[in-house]
Amino acid sequence: MRIMSYNTLFGGYDGADDRRAQLQIEIIRNAAPDILLLQELKAFLDDGAKRLFEYERALGMRALVAVAPVTGQNTAVLIRPGIEVLSFTSDSAHFHHVAAIATLSVPGLPEPLTAISVHLCPNGTPVRLQETSYLFGYAAPEGYAVIGGDFNSLAPGDDEPADLGRLPAHFRTRYVNGEGKMDRRPIASLLQAGFIDLGAQHGDRRRTVPGAGFPASEFVDFRSDYLLASAPLSKRTSAFSTVESAAAGEASDHYPIYADLEVAT
Repeated sequence: MRIMSYNTLFGGYDGADDRRAQLQIEIIRNAAPDILLLQELKAFLDDGAKRLFEYERALGMRALVAVAPVTGQNTAVLIRPGIEVLSFTSDSAHFHHVAAIATLSVPGLPEPLTAISVHLCPNGTPVRLQETSYLFGYAAPEGYAVIGGDFNSLAPGDDEPADLGRLPAHFRTRYVNGEGKMDRRPIASLLQAGFIDLGAQHGDRRRTVPGAGFPASEFVDFRSDYLLASAPLSKRTSAFSTVESAAAGEASDHYPIYADLEVAT
């Protein structure tokens, strides 16, 4: 089973231009995830959810969309046929954007899987720390859970970005602590709660921002996107990858990531 996370940068649309969206669809098709966690599905519910239905048809997946009422940057959990939705909720009260929370019955897993798509606040560590506190409970040691998305944070153990000083101060202050270093507390707090960083577990700490086609961005090179799993689920993980293809560099300012898990057949 494959779980993928992707910050799409406005769903791949630049106004009415859908060229990035089409690239993203091909990237996702090639990866063939069973569960897909998406961020920044802006305007996907407009015009009778036209973009959403087009996405579902193109991927052959069912989408569960959490509406971000303030920012419009919706998140979603998409699933392949054969995976059953047991429940779905969204949380925009405790998140700058919104968290999409799906409880799923996955063939081959002995217990339901909770899959959560998040996009943490870009504006500073204090808000992100508050957001992560609402995710701690999903790390319960007896449960199956995965949280994927754009955390706008650097993990403990990742290299300090070499080009941090090039960011203008009003961008740099979003990421640093009082000593001017990347503030790693949001991811550290989730690891302390019991989550496992699947990228680190499999030795893949490659940067996920910025995409090669977006050099004049508010980012320096760092790993902003993660798949974090509860301990029982992490033990089933067999592989992890960051998709760094040329197409992925043009499709979004974030590179997608995915993890493979062993399930009974």
